[in-house]
Amino acid sequence: MELTASASSINSLLMNFDELIHSRNESIFFEGEKGFKSVCIDSRILKPGALFVALTGTVQDGHSFIETALKAGAAGIMAARSKLESFNLVKLAKNYRKTLIVVEDTLKGLQNAARIYLEKFPRLLKIAITGSSGKTTTKEITASIIGQEKNIVMNPGNLNSETGLPLSVFNVRGEHEAGIFEAGMNRRGEIAELAEVLKPNIALITNVGSAHIGILGSKEAIAEEKKAIFSQFTGSEKALIPIDDSLSQFLAGEVSGKIILYGQSVFPELEGIKDLGLEGTRVKWAGKEINFPLPGSVNLKNAMAAIAIAREIPISQEGIKKGLESVKPLFGRSEIVKGKVTLIRDCYNSNPESLESVLAYFGELKWQGRKVYVIGSMLELGSLSDEAHRTMGRRLCSMGAENIFLFGKECEAAAEVLASKGFSFFLSDKMDELKKALLSYIKSGDLVLLKGSRGCALEQLTPLLTEGAARAS
Repeated sequence: MELTASASSINSLLMNFDELIHSRNESIFFEGEKGFKSVCIDSRILKPGALFVALTGTVQDGHSFIETALKAGAAGIMAARSKLESFNLVKLAKNYRKTLIVVEDTLKGLQNAARIYLEKFPRLLKIAITGSSGKTTTKEITASIIGQEKNIVMNPGNLNSETGLPLSVFNVRGEHEAGIFEAGMNRRGEIAELAEVLKPNIALITNVGSAHIGILGSKEAIAEEKKAIFSQFTGSEKALIPIDDSLSQFLAGEVSGKIILYGQSVFPELEGIKDLGLEGTRVKWAGKEINFPLPGSVNLKNAMAAIAIAREIPISQEGIKKGLESVKPLFGRSEIVKGKVTLIRDCYNSNPESLESVLAYFGELKWQGRKVYVIGSMLELGSLSDEAHRTMGRRLCSMGAENIFLFGKECEAAAEVLASKGFSFFLSDKMDELKKALLSYIKSGDLVLLKGSRGCALEQLTPLLTEGAARAS
């Protein structure tokens, strides 16, 4: 017996299974419900009516959780052909009277499903943002600006991966006018796959840095990967490229679309900039005074990238002003925590370019008390790690810091440089030791920078620093 869905439930479906199957010629072994209401890759959070995609990871195989997903109310399952017999999937689907979609590769199947779903919204303006750093902040600023005048959708947080972005696509609805999607990478070819899902109308690269150089080997290889965001262009699309990036000409080469170089030096509307320190930046734009709340030159660059996108839509000057002024700080990205000790938390990620930017910003800040540097390792730099951390040490020598706290084995190279110059510093790869050293040093009125790669988890120092300073005062 085939299960049928009521008219009301059919109307709430994201897609019918027929649409998905016929578009890619996937096999179907048993037809149960007509379609699915959501897409899920984690059986623990699955909602009834979802399509469960069984991904095969390095630690766990999603096919092991198919029956759990079916018990939780999954409308259907997407599984790999190679797993059918070992997990007895045909029998499971029949027993639960649910749809089983069989593909060669479930990751590719998820991406194909997202692409097919997105094709249902031909009027949606699709915007893609990628780059070595600044992607998430640029996306949030862009959304704040465009959201002043358009009904928008975007991938939440940093769901920008090979799985995160496709899952985010299923948040698109008919009322949305613009979709703003961040595209990240952890392996070669990933950006091209995400571009195939999105087929963006506007795509922007924030920069080309050393993030993931340990995976790709060189900045040129990173640039090639980032440039793949333009790979689905057919001629009418717009490629936004930072004019001040050393590889901007390479990024612009052989792109089948309109090339637009963006940045402070090419915007005629930009009439003035005033650094407000921890309070952000005052920007004079097209005759309007804008108080942009995110501090530092890096965030100003991210704002310029967002403005570049807004100009192409276009968004009015008033919309740009309101959008910039309403931006909220993001966790771990130049986030300011005020109290007895003032923290600048820039600990979501770290690479040579982002470290240099935050050190320059921190060094320029005028502060009555002490400046304390807590610097964690820069991860995923491969063979370039040692020299990058030596450069870190040389840069820290020029900062005039009262004290420097280094965290992580990779920072040993920086410590060697600091020691050779007679600088006072602390080095450990144990969080408990770092906490003890900081607790005995900090005092009320300090300005503390937390900068490190995500794996260092320096944000966990926040309560210790704020509460310890309160006790010391």
